[in-house]
Amino acid sequence: MPKLTVRVPARSQSYDIKIGSRLLERLGNEVRTAVGSGARRAALITNKTVFKLYGDRVTESLKRTGFSVNHWLMRDGEQHKSFTSLERAVEFFSKAGLERNDVVVALGGGVVGDLAGFAASVYLRGIALVQVPTTLLAQIDSSVGGKTGINLASGKNRVGAFHQPRLVVIDIDTLKTLPAREVTSGFCEMVKQGAVGDRKLFNRTVRLLSRRGSDLAASPAQGPSLPDLAATIAAHCRFKAGIVANDEREAIDRTDARSRRILNFGHTTAHALEKVTKYQHFRHGEAVGYGILVAGHLSKSLGSLPADALESLREAVKLCGPLPRADGLSAAKLIAAMTADKKAVEGKLKWVLLDDIGRPRIVDSDRIKPKILCEALTAGLANLL
Repeated sequence: MPKLTVRVPARSQSYDIKIGSRLLERLGNEVRTAVGSGARRAALITNKTVFKLYGDRVTESLKRTGFSVNHWLMRDGEQHKSFTSLERAVEFFSKAGLERNDVVVALGGGVVGDLAGFAASVYLRGIALVQVPTTLLAQIDSSVGGKTGINLASGKNRVGAFHQPRLVVIDIDTLKTLPAREVTSGFCEMVKQGAVGDRKLFNRTVRLLSRRGSDLAASPAQGPSLPDLAATIAAHCRFKAGIVANDEREAIDRTDARSRRILNFGHTTAHALEKVTKYQHFRHGEAVGYGILVAGHLSKSLGSLPADALESLREAVKLCGPLPRADGLSAAKLIAAMTADKKAVEGKLKWVLLDDIGRPRIVDSDRIKPKILCEALTAGLANLL
C-alpha cells in the first residue's frame, strides 16, 4: 500500500502527516528527516500497553538512524493528564539529558499526545515533537493541529499550549490492536468532523462505517480494507489541516463557518459528560457521540437543522458502535459542568450547531433557553439501542 502524505501549512510551523502501513519500522528515517542531523537524543513517551505492543520496534528504528533513546511510561487514562504527570515528564527529559535540538516522540493515543506535546512545549522553552498516534481518534484529530494540554479538577484541557509537531506518522497497522471501544470512539470523532466539514466527507465516513466489522483487523470482506481506511483517514487529516491553516490558534473573535471552533461540535456536552463521571465512564469519542446528538437536537429545536439531517446524524452515530448508557445522568449536573467549559467567552458558551450537514454555525448560549437545553439533553442522551 503506498504511503500517503498530507501537508499541514500552519503559520508557526508547517509539517507533514505520513499515513500508511508498516511505517513504525521506518520511523527513525522519517524522524531524522524531520528534525535534522543535529538531534542526538529521542525521548519516547508512551504507556505500558502501547510500549508492550510497539516500544521495541520504535526504539530500534530510532536507534538505527543514530538516536540515543530513553523512554518513560505514563499512566493510562484521562485523569493522568495532570500537573503531576507533566512534572514527571519534564524531569524525565532532564535526566535523559535532552537539549534544544533533540526530539520528543509521543507514541499512543490522545492522552499521551496531549501530555507529551505540552511537556515538549515548556521544556527548554520548546523542543521538537513528533506525534505517532496509535488510536483512530488521535490519528484524525488530536495529533494534528498543535493543541496540547492537561486537565484541572474544574475541567478538561484548561492548561496547555499550541505546539505544532515537526511530523505526524500514522501507521494504520496499529489500529488492528485497538479494543472495540477505541474503534467506536474514533469513528464518533470521524462523524463529528464529517458533520461540520461537508457532505462528501460525511458520506464517505458513513460508507466506511457501514462496512466496519467488530474490529479493524477484519478482512476486506468483513470490514473496510486498510487502503480504504487509510484514504479516509487522509481525507479527515486534509480537512483538519485546512481548518488549522485558516485559524491556527482558534481566534476568539471568529464565529465564521471555517473557524477552528467548529471542531468543537459535540464537545460542550462531551466534556461535561467526562467531567461529571470523573473521566471513568466514557472514552472521549463516546462522549462526543452523545454530544453530536445533543447538538443536533438543539439545532433542530432552534429551527435550523432539518429532521432528515438529524436522523442522518443519529444513524451515523449508531453505526459507530454501542455507547455506554448516559440516560441516567443528571441534566442539572451536566449543565453546571458546561458553565465551566474553557470555551466560554465573556461568560457565554459558544455552541457549535448545524444548519445542515456540512453547514456549522456558532451560537451564544444565551440564545438557548434552559428548557430547550434540558429537552435536547434528554433526547440526545437517550439509549441508542
